[in-house]
Amino acid sequence: MSRGFRFAPPKASAMLESLRGLGYSPETALADTIDNSISAGATTVDVLFRWDRDNSYIAIVDDGRGMSTSALESAMRLGDRDPLQHRNSGDLGRFGLGLKTAAFSQCRRLTVLSRDATLTDACFSWDLDILNDAPDGDWRLLEGADEGSLSRLDSLPTNRPGTLVLWESLDRLVPPGTNEQDFLDTIDRVERHLSMVFHRYLDGTRPRLKITINSKPIRGWDPFIAGTSTPSWSSPVERLQSGISECEVQCFVLPHKDRLKTQEYDAAGGMSGWNAQQGFYVYRNERLLVAGSWLGLGSPRLWTKDEVHRLARIRLDFTNDADAEWKIDIRKSIAKPPHAMRARLTSLGEDTRRRARAVFAHRGTAQRRSSEAPIFEVWESVISGGVTSYRVNREHPAVRAVLDSPLALDANVETMLSVLESTIPVQRIWLDTIEERTAPQSVSGEEVERIGPMLVIVYRSLLKRQYSPEGAKERLLRTEPFQRYPHLIAELPAITDSHEVSSEES
Repeated sequence: MSRGFRFAPPKASAMLESLRGLGYSPETALADTIDNSISAGATTVDVLFRWDRDNSYIAIVDDGRGMSTSALESAMRLGDRDPLQHRNSGDLGRFGLGLKTAAFSQCRRLTVLSRDATLTDACFSWDLDILNDAPDGDWRLLEGADEGSLSRLDSLPTNRPGTLVLWESLDRLVPPGTNEQDFLDTIDRVERHLSMVFHRYLDGTRPRLKITINSKPIRGWDPFIAGTSTPSWSSPVERLQSGISECEVQCFVLPHKDRLKTQEYDAAGGMSGWNAQQGFYVYRNERLLVAGSWLGLGSPRLWTKDEVHRLARIRLDFTNDADAEWKIDIRKSIAKPPHAMRARLTSLGEDTRRRARAVFAHRGTAQRRSSEAPIFEVWESVISGGVTSYRVNREHPAVRAVLDSPLALDANVETMLSVLESTIPVQRIWLDTIEERTAPQSVSGEEVERIGPMLVIVYRSLLKRQYSPEGAKERLLRTEPFQRYPHLIAELPAITDSHEVSSEES
């Protein structure tokens, strides 16, 4: 039995007003628009912000291939291209909605002027107010630009191909009560976001893209601080397979604050701060989709962002062939790992988090490989009955030097150590650490002057305990805090005669 059907197209004004609520911010909406410029082969994109209260506008101008009239008409349709279709490897689109939904999230009038290789112009616009007034609810794509918009299209050069996207009636971006400073703050947020999302296009010895805001170039922000400092640890690149797609993973532990200059530390914190920027960084065709997320991974409980793992960042790369497997959304802001990769990604995340915690806890002390001898630490953690306590390591050379001294009364020394161990202000230290009020462990002149005499005393103590000069120095290179001062250890005299040591001490 055959069934009849009825045409049930959505009402244009109602549909577009609904799409305005997809959740774009000004910065994510502009990034989505720039994706189209990159897909069109643009090497330069200029974002123009113009403040004029209710008449403010934004124009995005690129030097891409441009579009013919038929191609632009297709681009202005909602969902004109099947998202299941194969995309070129450099295409950053997927759903055929981004140009329109990104614009409508911020403005009520979208105009696009494009000039193709023949230097022929095409221009169409959507105006939500006109659609709302249309009695039939039809989809009325307007040919050409509104008369009041014509002067704003002059930013597109006439002597080459390219495209200009114009946002006007910025009711969401410039609501009633907005002042010029609010507008300038939005520009700052946009700059930080674009510098992060497109940093792999902007950076390198041969950058592929130049983005300017009001003609001022922006610089890329690399979450893995390449070119500014060296991570405390990085893993080899690993390739994971799922279905027909493949992804690359590389893990990083960034340096502790004590290992970075103030400017480097502030920059590496990114636009949201160190805690928010930890986790996976998911790239699709080298365009950043997710900036700092644990992607719903974790075992036995899902991981959350906390202070001790703030130095952990993991780069994850895949191509647009994997969009369906990674469940990419319209805004290109959500990605979910394929089931086949979750176990391995969890394992890599656990390892990176463990290493990041160690660097954070030891205030930047470089991690040693498992094949190397351990560092003799002053404090040891002891777990008993599920409770962690801390005790002074009696075998630490500096502590041992006191305990072995003939002038020391062992009972008094042990009493002192026990009092210290039972009164450690753990909570206060923790609060001071996360609020960054603790002093950095730097190798300053004052620090060297303080460490020097301590180092000599411990060195002589080791010689008395029958260490050779070479053995004593090797031990000091594995003893905190002296391991941070190898140049001082190298300058220690090769004293071999215990009588000479005693004479010098007297």
